Amino acid sequence: MRLSDFDKAPENELIDSHQASSESEVDSVTVNLETAVIPEAPSEELASEPGFFAVLKNRNFVTLWSGQIFSQLADKVYLVLMIAIIESQFQSENQSISGWVSAIMIASTIPAVLFGSLAGVFVDRWHKKEVLVITNLLRGVLVLSVPFLLWLTKGQVVANLPLGFEILLVVSFLVSTLTQFFSPAEQAAISMIVDKPNLLSANSLYTTTAMGSLIVGFAIGEPILALADSLGASIGLGVNIGKELLVGASYALAGILLVVMKTGETKQIPTGDEPHVLADLKDGILYLGENKQIKGALIQLVILQSVIASMTVVAVRMAELLPEIKASQFGFLLAAGGVGMALGAVGLSYLDRKLSRAHLSLYGSLGVAASLFGLSFSQSLWLSLLCLVSMGIFSASVAIPMQTTIQSETPEEMRGKVFGLQNNAINIALSLPLALTGIAETAVGVPAVLIGLAAISAIGGIFTQKYNSVDS
Repeated sequence: MRLSDFDKAPENELIDSHQASSESEVDSVTVNLETAVIPEAPSEELASEPGFFAVLKNRNFVTLWSGQIFSQLADKVYLVLMIAIIESQFQSENQSISGWVSAIMIASTIPAVLFGSLAGVFVDRWHKKEVLVITNLLRGVLVLSVPFLLWLTKGQVVANLPLGFEILLVVSFLVSTLTQFFSPAEQAAISMIVDKPNLLSANSLYTTTAMGSLIVGFAIGEPILALADSLGASIGLGVNIGKELLVGASYALAGILLVVMKTGETKQIPTGDEPHVLADLKDGILYLGENKQIKGALIQLVILQSVIASMTVVAVRMAELLPEIKASQFGFLLAAGGVGMALGAVGLSYLDRKLSRAHLSLYGSLGVAASLFGLSFSQSLWLSLLCLVSMGIFSASVAIPMQTTIQSETPEEMRGKVFGLQNNAINIALSLPLALTGIAETAVGVPAVLIGLAAISAIGGIFTQKYNSVDS
């Protein structure tokens, strides 16, 4: 149509044509808008579901969680595995095992102090899924190599120590080093695949699983490893090989499961313009200093972990003083705390929209203090177990909301650095209570130590409220 044709058209025909065109455009826009909002509806529906149901419908989270189950079991049974190997191959008759075990624990702790923060910096630069898969597979390979390495070095001595035991120290050091990369990558992955409204439920499920694996490790870790050895021998694998195969295969299976997880992240190609690692680490420290919510959450987590670490020392003396159990059965007391944390995690998954994270952490800190105060007066096993279960429940009310705060408030490009610094701070903070609690208990007794821990928990919870006052 030529431009001059419009001049010849009747005026009303032009108007009708324009109106019809406008109505057609409006209808088209309406259809497009209706189509655009359809994909968002399932997300809103999932966010409104209570408890664990929403996150269990997230296929990628279920994959990550499944990998966590096997990885956590391997982590918790690893020390039991090392103790079993030491007992069978290195400990002499009438010799205390404490020195051997302490050396293994030190070898596992050093990487947490040295590499925790730096690992987080690298995790921010790397593909999170690849970090999770590779660290699990490598940990599995290291554990599976132990029987062969011990056979290869049998009878050899270097620097007055069996070479086989020195290999155990190296393997423990390397497994712990890989864990320093795995932990921040795992926390960052949760933030990437779970919507903010469901983060607290996701962390609750993770805590429940962690506590379940802790209970399994304390209560039945040794018989499970013994059964694995028996099964290995029955199918011709040889004696004392099944337990290494079980732990190593658990790590490897966790890595294999995570291959199918989708995090939505793109492959980062190094350009050569990346800042120095120490500069990145400085950025993470400055970010923590400027963000009050994350700083407050981190302080509360450090205080809580320090209290829990102190309780692992106090539990041995408590078991010795209680008439119903022996000192060697202190694991029952720690398991009671684990049961409490699991119960608290389940309960929190239904409370995440009824109370703010700030209130949950405050009530949790005061609840932990009240439980410890009650425990200081307990002289019976059942009352002690009740107080420890209560302490576990309230501990979950601090740990899970504060971890959720860190995940939800940290931008994606800072998560590895922040989670690495978090792991580093907690691991360093754990060392002091482990060193001082035994001395304090000897000097002032169990009740005074428990009251002191109660005061620390209460004061810490009240003090950090000024950071959490803007909690969403």
